[in-house]
Amino acid sequence: MALPDNSSGIQAEEPPFPEIVELNVGGQVYITRYSTLTSVPDSLLGEMFSRKTTKGLARDTKGRFFVDRDGFLFRYILDYMRDQQLVLPDHFPERGRLQREAEYFNLPELVKQLAPRISKQNSLGDEGCQSDPEEPSPSNDAARNLATLGAAAAACASLVPGSAGDGKRSGFITIGYRGSYTLGRDSQTDAKFRRVARIMVCGKTSLAKEVFGETLNESRDPDRPPERYTSRYYLKFTFLEQAFDKLADAGFHMVACNSTGTCAFAHEQTDDKIWTSYTEYVFYLPPGVRQTLLPS
Repeated sequence: MALPDNSSGIQAEEPPFPEIVELNVGGQVYITRYSTLTSVPDSLLGEMFSRKTTKGLARDTKGRFFVDRDGFLFRYILDYMRDQQLVLPDHFPERGRLQREAEYFNLPELVKQLAPRISKQNSLGDEGCQSDPEEPSPSNDAARNLATLGAAAAACASLVPGSAGDGKRSGFITIGYRGSYTLGRDSQTDAKFRRVARIMVCGKTSLAKEVFGETLNESRDPDRPPERYTSRYYLKFTFLEQAFDKLADAGFHMVACNSTGTCAFAHEQTDDKIWTSYTEYVFYLPPGVRQTLLPS
């Protein structure tokens, strides 16, 4: 007697990965298609997401697949896997680091495209990365302004007797933060301030590292040369007085500050107004002061 055919009632096994995949690469979140991740079968990502099970793959606290690599450079890795073409900004300064990432993700064709070209005279071609200038962007305007200001200060310091060539540095550091506060109907009442979310640091890289040390977060602008300026550092703590103490201990004093405030909205029931603000403090270290305040 023939058995009844129940094949129609057997459900097909669901694939282990969804069509849309969320990745956490070094703290940066990316969302892409499963087909993109498997577009280069022999690559590290292709092997990771061609498995029959997700067991063994690291995940973050929100369930996203975690890859412990450079989250900012991964955007170029993902762009390449979409159509196997390399497109970089003009004067891209991190070709060497991106080449290392391509080697890690096992993308040999991308590695070849990133490698410096050697001419017949055994010299680097135009695409060499040994002296690429940094890519300009609007977010670096503050750093460029500080660079001009710092250069002027350095020129003035060189005119001071004993300030040139003796290791006594001078320069500016700007501290900035965004905050919000609430005011009631009576403007004379105490304002309710909220905690400062982040304290930003602008200035010369070497000077900022010297003042703040391990409390300086450099993740948004890694590998910045010490003689360059940055406007993308921020502090690992959120107390302004702690930042002021460190600057004072290093011999800095405040020379300027400014603040802006904007009323965002008013509470319907209490008529309390929520204000947002941005404040900057400019500190200056005169030549020779550090050695006086901080004994060597």
